[in-house]
Amino acid sequence: MTKGEMSNTDARVIRVGLLGCGIVGSATCRLLGDHAEEIRMRTGCTVEISRVAVRNLSKDRDVDVPADRFTNDAHAVVNDPEIDVVIEVIGGIEPARTLILEAIDSDKQVVTANKELISSLGGELIAAAEARGVDLLFEASVGGGIPIVRPLEESLAGEKVRSVIGILNGTTNYVLTRMTEDGLSLHDAVAEAQELGYAERDPSADVEGFDAAAKTAILASIAFDTKVTSGDVYREGITAVSQLDIALADRLGYVIKLLAIARLDSGEVEARVHPAMISKNHPLASVRESFNAVFVEGNSVGEIMFYGRGAGGGPTATSVVGDVVAAVRHLSEGGKAHRPHRLLELPVRAFDEIRTQYYLLFEVADQPGVLAQIAAAFGSHEVSIAGVWQEGQGDQAQLVIITHRARERDLQETLHELRGLDVVVEIKSVLRVESEET
Repeated sequence: MTKGEMSNTDARVIRVGLLGCGIVGSATCRLLGDHAEEIRMRTGCTVEISRVAVRNLSKDRDVDVPADRFTNDAHAVVNDPEIDVVIEVIGGIEPARTLILEAIDSDKQVVTANKELISSLGGELIAAAEARGVDLLFEASVGGGIPIVRPLEESLAGEKVRSVIGILNGTTNYVLTRMTEDGLSLHDAVAEAQELGYAERDPSADVEGFDAAAKTAILASIAFDTKVTSGDVYREGITAVSQLDIALADRLGYVIKLLAIARLDSGEVEARVHPAMISKNHPLASVRESFNAVFVEGNSVGEIMFYGRGAGGGPTATSVVGDVVAAVRHLSEGGKAHRPHRLLELPVRAFDEIRTQYYLLFEVADQPGVLAQIAAAFGSHEVSIAGVWQEGQGDQAQLVIITHRARERDLQETLHELRGLDVVVEIKSVLRVESEET
């Protein structure tokens, strides 16, 4: 045995209980097996999957775990006194919440990839873990294989983070990429994403923004050291984005992305998810297909971006195993993960108070005075027009307007007035524009 090596007999055995053995759970099993030696060298411990809870014991699974370690009794796993670390990858609120609390009460380290649970009830679970002096680690709940939770909590702990803007859902980013680069319709792009395994049979959690909103709540809570839940996040999906919107965005120097935006402004937190035009020069504009990215701005560090595969069994399992390694180190060294106490109680800004630029597409009547009436409606609500031009002629005439930064409430009041004008046949699109305009 060479210097620095350790025999397997010298290594402490850390026993893991796995809740769920689907796409992420199976990938986690394989990764823990494939990297067993590296994990042992880095932690001084041998990590062993001792029990696995699944719903269907007869289902074939591509994992190297003996059949007698599988059970359909998840409570038996979390209450097993031999288990040191519990990994939860079943998703949803219940029974995941109850199982995690039971594991914490049994003084076990917990690793979870459950964004829905952490974004909704993370405060309760964190408090329970703090009270028992154990870890609750959830790097895999945001960004798949992209490390972002721990960098925000630890590496940037001394920084004043101003904003976190990201592409946090690989499905919608793939769909918008295909619509932009290949002219596919939303329906066809979603169908292709489903064929490739990027989208579920029911893609609504992705295309309607629920997935990204949950992740936004987690990142906002960490970045600004306060409590933000998924219910605090304004959410709007991509189903209204048209090929004409994409073409006009391109002409204006923008691309359309489903953006997750969290900002700290004047002591209030902005938290929103919606499709938006972003300049082609912005680093997020080049994030294609199913990749994710998180763009962080801080007072001292300036601008930094985390980029990588944000979904899928392999990338997500990488983050899960990274948390397992951290938990094992804490067990062997007697430490514990740093977890901010959320000392601040910052208000979440009402969405109608946010300020941004807007792109609007109208179908209008072919008659004199149209622009004057529309401009008057904008002016009466103090929404300043930055640019305007006409698409098409005659009965096919459409008007495109880009505003300066304006308050959401004022924009909505403007839209209400515009809908009452005879010269406005239809307001076809309204998209927000993320720019550097102040």
